[in-house]
Amino acid sequence: MRAAPDLSTAVWRKSSYSNNDGGVCVEVADHIPGLVPVRDSKNPHGPALLIPDRAWTAFISGLKDAHPAAR
Repeated sequence: MRAAPDLSTAVWRKSSYSNNDGGVCVEVADHIPGLVPVRDSKNPHGPALLIPDRAWTAFISGLKDAHPAAR
């Protein structure tokens, strides 16, 4: 098991499906080798899920296949 990356300088981007009404808000950080960190934008100092990049790609592909409008 490898050590968790330092995310203190990560650049986070909010999902295009998030809104500003305090609802579902997900952010991801790019350019972390081998991982896609995911966090709740309402709790930016809270924990982040560290998802292997291959699993993230499969997850997003599955979403697009299930919801063609998301393409």
